[in-house]
Amino acid sequence: MTNSLYINTIEPGSGKALVALGIIELVLRKTTKVGFFRPIIQSSPDNIQQDEDIELILTYFGLEQTYEESYGLLDKETHDLMGLKKNSASLERIIAKYKALERKCDFVLCEGSDYVGKGSAFEFDINRKIAKNLGCPILILGNADRRSLEDALDPIQTALDAYRDRSCRVTAIILNKADPNLVKDLEREMSDRYGQSDLVLSVIPFYKKLSSPRVGEIVRQLGAEVLYGHRRLNALVPHYLVAAMQIDRALTWVQEGSAVVTPSDRGDIIIGMLQAHQSANYPALASIIISGGLPLAPSIATLVEGLPDPIPILSVAADTYTTVSQIKEVHTSITASDPEKIALSIEVFDDRVNLDRLEDRMLAIVPAGTTPKMFTYNLMQQAKVQKRHIVLPEGKDPRILQACSVLLSRDLVDLTLLGKRSGIERAIKQYGIQLDLDAVNIINPAKGEKFAEYAEIFCELRKHKCMTPEAARDYLMDVSYFGTMMVYAGDADGMVSGAVHTTQHTIRPALQIIKTQPGFSIVSSVFLMCLEDRVLVYGDCAVNPNPTAEELADIALASAETAQTFGIIPRVALLSYSSGESGKGEEVEKVRKAAKIARSRRPDLDLEGPIQYDAAVDAEVAAQKMPDSAVAGQASVLIFPDLNTGNNTYKAVQRETGAIAIGPVLQGLKKPVNDLSRGCTVEDIINTVVITAIQTQNLTCPI
Repeated sequence: MTNSLYINTIEPGSGKALVALGIIELVLRKTTKVGFFRPIIQSSPDNIQQDEDIELILTYFGLEQTYEESYGLLDKETHDLMGLKKNSASLERIIAKYKALERKCDFVLCEGSDYVGKGSAFEFDINRKIAKNLGCPILILGNADRRSLEDALDPIQTALDAYRDRSCRVTAIILNKADPNLVKDLEREMSDRYGQSDLVLSVIPFYKKLSSPRVGEIVRQLGAEVLYGHRRLNALVPHYLVAAMQIDRALTWVQEGSAVVTPSDRGDIIIGMLQAHQSANYPALASIIISGGLPLAPSIATLVEGLPDPIPILSVAADTYTTVSQIKEVHTSITASDPEKIALSIEVFDDRVNLDRLEDRMLAIVPAGTTPKMFTYNLMQQAKVQKRHIVLPEGKDPRILQACSVLLSRDLVDLTLLGKRSGIERAIKQYGIQLDLDAVNIINPAKGEKFAEYAEIFCELRKHKCMTPEAARDYLMDVSYFGTMMVYAGDADGMVSGAVHTTQHTIRPALQIIKTQPGFSIVSSVFLMCLEDRVLVYGDCAVNPNPTAEELADIALASAETAQTFGIIPRVALLSYSSGESGKGEEVEKVRKAAKIARSRRPDLDLEGPIQYDAAVDAEVAAQKMPDSAVAGQASVLIFPDLNTGNNTYKAVQRETGAIAIGPVLQGLKKPVNDLSRGCTVEDIINTVVITAIQTQNLTCPI
């Protein structure tokens, strides 16, 4: 029978999305055959708007199921059937859709209804019946938001008793949004009450960031008109400020991320708040909301229009009192386009929930191999073992800054950003990124303490190329050269760049300054291809267009070392259009020669070549073509004969199988420098920084 779990809340606003994200992330470390199912969802007035949690889970995790497969009934259908006393008919339809999804999966996570209907007792009873009929163990999710210890725990006891009355199996209790000052007391009381019952017990503190809306959510739910600042609607709004007093007094109440509400005719407040936002002496604001529906005075509008990138100024028709009341009711949700909240949710779940016990209670899955989530999770854990210092030259790029926020919150690495502090601060304000700059080292290369020292070292390193002190200083003004010098000098362990700059711009300084490891003639690259049940190493798919046999041997040996660094047993296949001794021709001879060179240098390594791709990875084909090979059918490191073949193959596999391609990971340098694609995502940056950190842990070669 498929493993499953039913998340059931007792009331709305309990934070189901956080728990669902955490559980799916945990299960995906065991298997990729995971389903998400909501027995009952709300129907939107236009029947177009999709369920928020289904859209979040399916989009973020890329689960292989359709939206229609993800729910049983709409709430209206449920109430209609219940009204006609067709309880069994509604349950049968829900069960049928659940079973259809279950047949495709190793695990299905069910999420109960939202408790926004007319009767919470009615909804609770429906959820209890559904969980019982689906045979799912239950996770009770309680809400401790602004509640005393007793008020938080009493509803949980009531729910637990109700489930036990129906002989439902409760496997875990999580209490969410607890006052941080009460967490220890709540944990102690839950342990006293339920510690002998073998339940998984967890208390998750309240996180303001998760409960704070984005400016865009305020716009949509208040029906506000965006007058200015359309590019900043993603800013987080943790605080509200009603500004009706004089500006000098209003400024004393400003907090980081405030949305300031003021009447539309208070030009003094509007100008003062805009100036405060730009001042280094006041916190960054999220937006200004003007009430009353009147247009800005022409002189104020002219002033705002002259600002290069103003914060959002929203206009609402309601009066100030009504506007404030409406803002308090704004609903915020975690969406697939919000990597900061998703990362924080998963991090909090991992930190606050006993994952081993929860997995033991709800999973009986024996993994067939390494799933992508398990691989990336293991990378994160490996990076934490010896925390390293990584320099990021592209300090103003919003994707870099968002990645920094996640990396620092997970305590994975220490970071240096290159650029002017003022420019980085402006980018953080502009894009509403939650990043504490006190936790990051920021260096403006032109004014860096070691600028003159680095220039002198660089001049000495390049004196054979007629480098002059003046030219060396000019080179060091470039962030890529400055960051590479930090790595060379030991002031950073590794560097990641390329979100803005080209591959050549990233690699050239490394070749000139750090240089290749002894025994390697070239720098090459690999992609870590995370397939459904294993991780393969593809090389070289990004750097060398047409390597010689000697260079191909270098690539094979470097790729084997990279595989070992990331916990992959290297079984190396040098690919060609024929296997073994069957083929002839210039290209296949090059691969045959490369294999011979590589074997002579590493006789201990399992290595085969030339070999065709299918014979390298498919056991049945291997049994026919190369039955005596130790690599055929189980290759983990695949070396392509040229860049054209490698680049096209990795992209084809990525697109057709949905594999996660991490890279390119550069190899062969004495110290790691890694390149990003200019189209990289925040997740790509996080993975590359973590990989760079792990590479530094395994370095034995001195500069």
